[in-house]
Amino acid sequence: MDHFLIVTNDGKDIDHSVTAKVRRLLEEKGKTCTLCHKDEKKMIIRESIPPELDCAIVIGGDGSLIEVARVLWKRDVPVLGINMGTLGYLTEVEVTHIEEAVTQIAEGRYELENRMMLEGVFEGQKEDVALNDIVVCRKGEPHVIHFRLYVNGALLNSYEADGIIISTPTGSTAYNLSAGGPIVEPTAELIVITPICSHALNTSSIVLSPEDEITVEIGMGRNEMEEEVSVSFDGADTRTLKTGEWVKIRRAKASTKFVKLSRVSFLETLRRKMRGN
Repeated sequence: MDHFLIVTNDGKDIDHSVTAKVRRLLEEKGKTCTLCHKDEKKMIIRESIPPELDCAIVIGGDGSLIEVARVLWKRDVPVLGINMGTLGYLTEVEVTHIEEAVTQIAEGRYELENRMMLEGVFEGQKEDVALNDIVVCRKGEPHVIHFRLYVNGALLNSYEADGIIISTPTGSTAYNLSAGGPIVEPTAELIVITPICSHALNTSSIVLSPEDEITVEIGMGRNEMEEEVSVSFDGADTRTLKTGEWVKIRRAKASTKFVKLSRVSFLETLRRKMRGN
């Protein structure tokens, strides 16, 4: 790896001191660094990302890393996170270990860990991707929504619920976990469906093959009222669906690669991160 993109969460590294340190250490190792440019809304300017890129280093929390993964998902560029957030399930390197991490990268002592992604396809062929999850949930005042869930064209179940989470293994420790879904080893390849506050006894999560295609259709509301829901991708980009409309969710064609420096297992990391929570 020779050319690095450094992406900084300005709200975490306020004075950019960590960013400057990472850049200096990499350049001392003979590496080329490009600082990521953002617009006035702090969104990444995709056109500013150089075409030749070997790795993206994200300084921030898990949300920052997910944003970068979604921006680069077609580029096959590995991502490494430096944790300046709270739990940091995805951002592997702590600020106190930056020097060691840069040395490992420079000496080629790392592995690449593949993480599957999901894509959502709407009528009209509009699509978007997610590393963690795609969530379909109600809009406006509190009330349940009627969802019909199809797998490979066959009806799986109907739900009266606040929403449905379609999660990757990486996203199993995010919203899925909060909604009572299972924790999954992040390099596994499968899809988890977890209803949100379902008004039924059969509220267990469902685990599917990564090759399955899931269709979420919005049903009619009470008193034949048209419903309106939001579909969000990793809690960010949001689309609106109405009664009778649907989103198809399946494994994305591309995936995200994480730079893995530590030999600490996922289970050990999980135990340490969740201690006291």
